[in-house]
Amino acid sequence: MPIPFDYETLRLIWWLLLGVLLIGFALTDGFDLGVAAVLPFVARTDEERRLVINSIGATWEGNQVWFILGGGAIFAAWPHVYAISFSGFYLAMFLVLMALILRPVGFKYRSKKDDPAWRARWDWALFVGGFVPALVFGVAVGNVLKGVPFHLDSDLRAFWDGGLMDLFSPFTLLAGLLSVSMLVLHGAGWLSLKIEHGPVLDRARRLGQWAGVLSLLLFAGGGLFVAMGDMGVEIAAGVDPNGPSNPLLHGAVASPGAWVKNYAAHPWMLLAPVLGFAGTALAMLGIARRWDKGVFIGSSAAVVGIISTVGLSMFPVILPSTVDPSSSLTVWNASSSHLTLWIMLLATVILLPLVLLYTAWVFKVLFGRVTTEQVRSSGDYY
Repeated sequence: MPIPFDYETLRLIWWLLLGVLLIGFALTDGFDLGVAAVLPFVARTDEERRLVINSIGATWEGNQVWFILGGGAIFAAWPHVYAISFSGFYLAMFLVLMALILRPVGFKYRSKKDDPAWRARWDWALFVGGFVPALVFGVAVGNVLKGVPFHLDSDLRAFWDGGLMDLFSPFTLLAGLLSVSMLVLHGAGWLSLKIEHGPVLDRARRLGQWAGVLSLLLFAGGGLFVAMGDMGVEIAAGVDPNGPSNPLLHGAVASPGAWVKNYAAHPWMLLAPVLGFAGTALAMLGIARRWDKGVFIGSSAAVVGIISTVGLSMFPVILPSTVDPSSSLTVWNASSSHLTLWIMLLATVILLPLVLLYTAWVFKVLFGRVTTEQVRSSGDYY
């Protein structure tokens, strides 16, 4: 049976699907990370901390499905990107996984002993499990924008010329802090919907307001850094989007300011950064007006806008190289085969709607505010 889509179209579809999966992870598990990151600061007593923990206790495991789907999509659709990024970022990913492991252990063990010191230690473990991944994911995105130090030889073997500390620079730390502030605001939006009105929610709102201010400043600062800095890669003219997936066949050159050229060529792409700013402003307005749904809607829009800005700015580049720009990976030269992308699309068309429907059903069933009385009286709560 002939494949109904040409190679270029399937590559574009999978580039969009990768963005959808990464945004899905940030929207769902993102508020889990944000809630965990604010736990020690918005809740002061044991009951207050249990209130915050149980706002995400019923859904956090399911939300991690998006993380797995995103990693699987990179592995299957963009094997070169997976091989180079996951090996180059190995120590950073190991740090993220160690922090994420603290979450299930913290949830399960925190209330096993009625000892304030024991519970306090697990509360800080949960904080680490929220703050560290949020920071490192942002640093990783900053490195993707800045470019990473790898090159390919004639046999397409990848060589990484940096170490863990090379991943941290002023720009990548700015991106990491933007990620943290964005997800803290998103976590505050989730708490606005999920916990009873009271002192904990008031503290979360105040922290969310500060996170919103930081998000606006860091997003604007990052934009200036990208526009005026020396980062950016352009692919050579005449590249065939239907050509074979061989990074060495498609030349690319360093081009400072390249990440803002897409907006001049395609002005509609400006909707992404506008959504990032507008969503953050809406969330802050929701906090000021005590409009709980508005906070979460705004923080969700900010997440979509900020992440989309990265992808649209770089298109069609996915992973630029700083030491050998001609080795940079793009939508056109780093994908799986035409047939593989088609078979994966068929599976995705069947399975992704099921995941979305099940996720929506779970959130509908579990919708409602967690109260102190429920935490105090129910043995099913953490």
